[in-house]
Amino acid sequence: MGSQWGYDKTHMRAKHEGYRSRAAYKLIEIQNKFSVIRSDDNVIDLGAAPGSWLQVLRTMTHARVLGIDLNPIADLEGVETIVGDLTDPEVQELARSMLEIVNVIVCDAAPKLSGHRSYDQARIIELNEMALAFAVKMLKPGGNFVIKSFQGTDFPGLYSDVKNHFYSVKTCITKSTRKGSTELYIVAKNFSG
Repeated sequence: MGSQWGYDKTHMRAKHEGYRSRAAYKLIEIQNKFSVIRSDDNVIDLGAAPGSWLQVLRTMTHARVLGIDLNPIADLEGVETIVGDLTDPEVQELARSMLEIVNVIVCDAAPKLSGHRSYDQARIIELNEMALAFAVKMLKPGGNFVIKSFQGTDFPGLYSDVKNHFYSVKTCITKSTRKGSTELYIVAKNFSG
């Protein structure tokens, strides 16, 4: 449940409150600020392991919650999971068969960081583009999309791509984000379909 940065107050709080990682607080803050998830929304979480966002999502909606990740996710009551690659057509088809209507897609995934900023940024932008393509394929018109990215030279292009598909697009740096990090979230609402 740690990270390459070791333990800090937020990590210890997450552990104490039963969350699988500190990322739980990021989704809670985004929801409090932007109201992206309604109580009857079906939600897919991409790159869902270890499952802290799934834990939070389960408290935000009474509808279905589906997590997709390359790695297995330990069982969570009321949550379904798929082990697989979000770009795999079979995984997409399985997700579609499980949730006929997808209201919200969230993605807190990031590649393993190498420490080389430009390389890491290029890799997360590639992952972001794959998640956006998944969202465009799966979301119902009017749906919402939240994705983690990193600030850098490739970010404006991604932001512009997201704006091509959603009527409202904003960025958010959460209070739980580590000092000095270039991490931020794109919060996109009202998918144009």
